[in-house]
Amino acid sequence: MPMAPVQTAPAPAGETKRPAAPMQSARGYEVKGVLQLDGPLKHGDYVWKDDGVPPGELLITVDLTAQTLSVFRAGYEIGVAVILYGADNKQSPLGTFPITQKNKDHVSNLYDAPMPYMMRLTNDGVAIHGADVKWGSATHGCIGVPTEFAALLFAQAKLGDRVIITDGQMMQLGDGVPAA
Repeated sequence: MPMAPVQTAPAPAGETKRPAAPMQSARGYEVKGVLQLDGPLKHGDYVWKDDGVPPGELLITVDLTAQTLSVFRAGYEIGVAVILYGADNKQSPLGTFPITQKNKDHVSNLYDAPMPYMMRLTNDGVAIHGADVKWGSATHGCIGVPTEFAALLFAQAKLGDRVIITDGQMMQLGDGVPAA
C-alpha cells in the first residue's frame, strides 16, 4: 500500500498565537546532512539511522506544520518521525526549550496518562514522549512520537539538549539556525 503524505491544514484565521519559549540563545547549528527517505512518512512512521554519525551536540527540531520531529547529532540528521501535537485548545508552544527532566516511565499528574520516555520542555508539563501516533489524534500541548522512536531519542538525549519548535520553518542542508 503506498504511503500517504501527512495531511496539514493552515491555521484558521484569528487563531491565537502560541506562547514563545523562555529560553533564548545565540548559538547556531549547522545542518551537514539529512536522511534520505524512500517516500513520505505517515502517522506512526519513523526512521532512525545513526550508524557512522560521529558523537556531538544533539539538536531536536519540531515542525508543527509538517508534523515532524527531526533529531540531529553533530549536524547530521539521525532520526525523523511523524508527530502528534497540541490541540487547538491546548497548543504546543513555539520557541527553543532545553530538556529539563527525563523519566522513562512517567505518568501525567494532570491527565493520569502514561507518557513513556518523557523529556520535559516546560514547567507547565509540555514534553516529548511516546504515543500512539495516528491520524486525527492530538495532545494537551506535548509532542507525541511513536514509542519505539521515543525510546531511541530518550537514549540519546541529555538534560539541557535543545528542542526548537517551529510552525513551518524547516532546516535544510547547509542551514545555520539560531537557537531562539
